[in-house]
Amino acid sequence: MSDRAATLAAALIRNFDDVPLTRLLREPLYDAQGARLARGTAARKLGASIDVLAPGKRGCPYHLHHAQEEMFVVIEGSGTLRVSGEMLPLKAGDVIFIPAGPDYPHQIINTSDAPLKYLSISTMEAPEICEYPDSGKYLAEGSLDKSTPFDVIARRGTSLDYWDGEP
Repeated sequence: MSDRAATLAAALIRNFDDVPLTRLLREPLYDAQGARLARGTAARKLGASIDVLAPGKRGCPYHLHHAQEEMFVVIEGSGTLRVSGEMLPLKAGDVIFIPAGPDYPHQIINTSDAPLKYLSISTMEAPEICEYPDSGKYLAEGSLDKSTPFDVIARRGTSLDYWDGEP
């Protein structure tokens, strides 16, 4: 492969079987291994990761996005999509589409006795507000550029007055 071809391949191609996975363990409900695939690529508006859930575990808390859309592709195994208060069965080959907004809070749960492997894809819109209905939390994040990130996780509660702390 030429130098130019190697540079293009590094910027444009990731093989999810070749990336090292990082484990996220928070007993008793969460045990996932994953890798972000788009970091370091030419992608600017898409995010992607490979995720593997242990049997009986969840990938992340039940949540919804106000800006980002997500898509999940089940590669191996089976499980359940908790969405909008319902439990929907999942199997290899299923493609899940989750639009932004309060109508589709979601969570993937491995309800089987074998690993559940899926590809996660998102639009990476920023700024973003993510809500967690089970805990009453929200995440606000965004930045004007990579050098000035902004994010805060808090619970709904008493708001400040618009003029609080202003001269």
